[in-house]
Parts: sequence; structure tokens; C-alpha cells
Amino acid sequence: MSAPKPNPLPLSTPFPPAVRRAPVGTREKPLPLIIDCDPGHDDAMAITIAVARPEINLLGVTTVAGNATLPRTFENARRVLALLGVPDMPIAAGADRPLVRPLFTAAYVHGESGLEGAEMPAPAGRVHEAGAVDLIATLVAASPEPVVLAPLGPLTNIAQFITAHPELLSKIAHISWMGGAIGEGNVTAAAEFNAYVDPEAIQIVFSSGIPCTMVGLDVTHLARMGDAEVARLEQLGNRAGKIFAELLRYFAIFHRDRYNWNFCAIHDAVAVAHLVDPDLVAVVHAAVDAELGDLQRGRTVVDWLEPRLVERGRLANADVAVGIDAPRFANLLIDAVATFD
Repeated sequence: MSAPKPNPLPLSTPFPPAVRRAPVGTREKPLPLIIDCDPGHDDAMAITIAVARPEINLLGVTTVAGNATLPRTFENARRVLALLGVPDMPIAAGADRPLVRPLFTAAYVHGESGLEGAEMPAPAGRVHEAGAVDLIATLVAASPEPVVLAPLGPLTNIAQFITAHPELLSKIAHISWMGGAIGEGNVTAAAEFNAYVDPEAIQIVFSSGIPCTMVGLDVTHLARMGDAEVARLEQLGNRAGKIFAELLRYFAIFHRDRYNWNFCAIHDAVAVAHLVDPDLVAVVHAAVDAELGDLQRGRTVVDWLEPRLVERGRLANADVAVGIDAPRFANLLIDAVATFD
């Protein structure tokens, strides 16, 4: 199929067509992947795709404070690993606060625990006591192939890894981050949540020279799961389908109250799905910067107009998602859940 058309955002300059620079896994050559997350209902579904799909070789999971405090996101990630039947997956806890700012969490979205709505199994996973940055470094150094990082929360852990291990950066093939927005934010008018929590980390990651994709709200707000999709999850007849249906019912409460939507947006899962389906997301090459000032804290400034970039002496430092095949995404996600008990 052809790539999805960009969304009709109210922009003065059109998106030029762009070929994705993110690698895509195949059954014959799965992508070695590390997920850094802050579960979070949509983080849980992103991990599900990574475990389920043969195009991904999930090497490990790290957690960061974001949607909830670090002890809660760490426990939530371990409970997701238990649900998915991967009790030996390496997992480590990372930063418990942003690089320079107080922690801002999203209990108003995900509940106090960060993963409200269903009874999850007891935590599992092979805990790496040395922490997230050390686990990332260990897995990257040991991998015979360059590794893809999929950060699904604030970029604090990834920024710390980049700063601590410059010798390993050549072994990072790509960073696929769920965060930011071209248009309106969801914490403030300017900023998406993950960007708002730690904008200083964005600057470190996007200036590192590592190829990046920014999968922001402009696309993830279209990655929707409503009543029909929740019913499909329940009809799978497995435990994972039942639990995810319950989680999404809780997650939908926020979307109904905030936006008057009858569906919820599964933001984080898009950043992982993008790595297994080359036709899922359309991108534009752009220069991305993060605002650090109080008024527009965390705003991701995205510039894709080539003449303007030339005038400013800038180069595109990222692919930015601008379109998604939403039905294809929902099918991919439900099919992933169907593979579990």
C-alpha cells in the first residue's frame, strides 16, 4: 500500500514527501530494540507489540518517572512483562526526576498507580540493579548489531545514557520517540506531556547526531481505540485481551472528560508499531528544537521548510510523523494482543 497521507494540519507550508529513515524489522532480521517507558496504559500496549511481533527482538526494558513516580512505573512495567509471559526480560529503573526540573506526573490521566483499571499479575522481569543507563549500555555493547531505542516517556534516561556513554553512540541505529507535537500540546497549549516533563533532555537527544523519529500528538491522537476495538479485544477470549479491554475503558475516561471523545489515543504504541510496519506512518524530514522557557516550556519547534533551514544554517535532525493509517494501527495492535494467553 502507499504511505498514509499527511494529516490536514492548518499549516502555511505543505509537508514535502519524505522517505523514512527509521529502520524496519523483518522476520528474517528482527530489530534489536530497547524500550524506555513510564507505564502508562499506552506504554503497556507498546511493550505488547514489541514482545508479540517477530520483527522485533526486545533486548530489555527500562523505566523513567513520568506518567507516575519511578517506583510505580517500574512496578507497572514488571507487571506488563508478567502479563505477556516474559519473566526473564532484563528490566531496570532509571531517573526518578527530570534532569533539572521537579517531576510532573499524569495521575489525572492514568490514575494514581499509572496503570489503573485492571488487576495485573505480580511483577516479573530480571531486574538489573545497576540501573537503566547501565542496562542500556550493557545491552548495546553486547549487541552484534546496532540497537534501536524506543523511548515512550520523558527522554531523561536516554539523555543520561548519551552523556555517560559517548563511546557507544555509534551502536545506536535509531531513536523512535513518542513525544512532542507540531501543533497543539496536551499539557499546555504549547507542549505534549513527555516534552513538557523534561525539555532539556530533548535538546541533548536531538543534538546527539543519532538518527531520530519524533512520533507526536499530531499523529498519535489519531491512533484511536474506541468501543468497537475494546469489544474486539474482549472477543479474543484470552486473559491479555480481557485485561487490555479493562485498561482501555479506564484510559477512555480521561479522553471523554478532557476532549469529549468516545475513544482513547494509544500514543506510545505508534512509536513501536512504526518499527514493524513501513506503511503505517508518514514522515517529514525536519529540524526539531525544544523550548525551555516558562511560557512555552516543552514546545517542540518543528521546521521542515528547506529554504528556511538553509537560511538559518540548520539541517534536519529528525523524521517527524505527520500521518498514520489508523485502521491499520488498530488491527496491528489487536493482532499483537491476540498472540498471548
